[in-house]
Amino acid sequence: MLLAVVSVCVLISGAALALGLGRDPRRSSAAGAGGAVLASLIGLIPTVKILLVPAKETLSFPCSLPIGSFTLALDPLAAVFLLPVFVLTAAAAVYGLDYLKPLAGKKPLGLVWAMFNLLSASMVIVLLSADAVPFLIGWEAMAASSFALVVFEHGKPQVRKAGLIYLAAGGFGALFLLFMFALLGASSGSMAFSALTRPAGALASAAFLCAAAGFGLKAGFIPLHIWLPEAHPAAPSHVSAVMSGVMIKMGIYGLLRVLAILGAPLAWWGGLLVGVGAVSSVTGVLFALAQHDLKRLLAWSSIENIGIITMGIGLGVLGQAWHIPSLAALGYGGALLHVVNHAFFKGLLFMSAGSVLHAAGTAELEALGGLLKKMPYTAFFFFFGSAAACALPPLNGFTGEFLIYLGAFKNIGASSPAAFPALLVITSLAATGALAAAAFAKAGGSVFLGEPRANRFEQSHDAGPMMKAAMGALAAGCAVLGLCSPFLLKPLAGAVTPLTAAFPPAEAGASMFYISAGALTLIALLIFAWALRRALSRGLPPVRGVTWDCGYADPAARMQYGASAFTQPLTDFFQPLLHKTRSYPVIAEYFPGTASFSTEARAVFYTHLYSPAGAQLRRLAFRYTWLQHGRLQFYILYIVIALIALLVWKL
Repeated sequence: MLLAVVSVCVLISGAALALGLGRDPRRSSAAGAGGAVLASLIGLIPTVKILLVPAKETLSFPCSLPIGSFTLALDPLAAVFLLPVFVLTAAAAVYGLDYLKPLAGKKPLGLVWAMFNLLSASMVIVLLSADAVPFLIGWEAMAASSFALVVFEHGKPQVRKAGLIYLAAGGFGALFLLFMFALLGASSGSMAFSALTRPAGALASAAFLCAAAGFGLKAGFIPLHIWLPEAHPAAPSHVSAVMSGVMIKMGIYGLLRVLAILGAPLAWWGGLLVGVGAVSSVTGVLFALAQHDLKRLLAWSSIENIGIITMGIGLGVLGQAWHIPSLAALGYGGALLHVVNHAFFKGLLFMSAGSVLHAAGTAELEALGGLLKKMPYTAFFFFFGSAAACALPPLNGFTGEFLIYLGAFKNIGASSPAAFPALLVITSLAATGALAAAAFAKAGGSVFLGEPRANRFEQSHDAGPMMKAAMGALAAGCAVLGLCSPFLLKPLAGAVTPLTAAFPPAEAGASMFYISAGALTLIALLIFAWALRRALSRGLPPVRGVTWDCGYADPAARMQYGASAFTQPLTDFFQPLLHKTRSYPVIAEYFPGTASFSTEARAVFYTHLYSPAGAQLRRLAFRYTWLQHGRLQFYILYIVIALIALLVWKL
């Protein structure tokens, strides 16, 4: 436990040092990245220890606060989330050394590294908190530091818009969490997690709904996701990897922690989570399919994976409510395993996208192409991460979904009360998997295959050594977590125990063992076949020829299938959900010189919910502009009046 606190201190020290050395980009980058890597290595020691030998370690600080104490604790549930936080922080720090190098002297790199370290430190504080006070302090610090990183390129209007949306979403989320802690604290008389108890009657459901809304805003539950597709593409790519890989999981952690505090859940809580998860997973991957920007596509894919995790949690809650231990264990276990796995492959994908953006200067899918020859390492890592994201065995994206599938299939019989939610989960996972394969085939093919669509990409080059090292480490993690999945169930048991008992079920371990053994056998056969072919073809001259030219004598690169054309049949089929609009000029001349065509998918939640609500809010705000007149003494008077009103109310 003490080492975990030391890691937070090292992160904060690294942030201060990077900020102090801001005039020297090289030294400030070394201080920021070095502090992040060192803190991660220190923090991994107690994290792995708690996972291997489940226990709870507590550390209280001698300070008296009006509404609680300052207590930290490390238990297996927190350790499951700390593991990807430390791993991804270290990998992103190493990656950032090369990624930010061209910006030296142009951007304040010291500030970037300071905010990066503070973001990691705040996430660790959230996970270690055993009291509402440090939890909310860490939560708000996480929001503030990540906001500073989102608006890193604040000169762009779309970045400023993304930052404002993110700030507003964070404020609303914190408000729901304050209501939740007020409900929980009122029934127990304490803000310590160990003392919090389930409120009586309907107040328990009110606390659950506040938790689902507050933590769902951070996680990106649909329809609370509006900030995520805007903020993640705006941030630097290594920051996007951390935000998507681990920061949004703080919402999942908070929800699980509150479920453990509330105790025996009601069945409709699980039904709500299964429904929200199903909508988030399918809608997320559908909008990923319709995107034109690589990082935006990955952001929507993160919403899809949050939906998968939420479905697993929903099955776990239903298993508890209906006293079906296997459903609860497999639902919670699959969700937690996917939390870890998603951090690795989504971090890898965002770093690969950052490598493309770093080399080509754009992440626009319609503009890219043919980068496989220029960036073979990046292409390999992207396709490797894509295979994991599509849940293809034996990579790690498969294992968590397999447990959720197994729990659903075991309870799909007509005699089971969970038959309908189980069927919904199976259908949603199957649809999500198929659509994810199409989305990543579109992304990988548009960026790396074919011919370059612009001459400027001829000068593109592969990632630097630090970027390659970070991506290679995450790719290795995807392979190891997938192949060694049977051995991950026992360390996961300690995290699932506060939520439900009897984990892991025996059949889950046996099934995963056979899958891993079969995958290793297949890999060995493929290596043997490759070696045999290489030996037989030794000495034979290579045969080279042109690719099929579709009957054109001199085909141009622009004649290739683009990203939009590749997925047009699917996006047209789901037009009622995507609300895809087409923009093109009216061609009046017989021989027009130039013409353009573009499409944009706008979520129905945005057009029918947030946009009208925003317009109403603006109209309401304009009625009270007379309160904002620029006179400081009146603003102070407002504060005094509010303070007097609160004092009178408490009397």
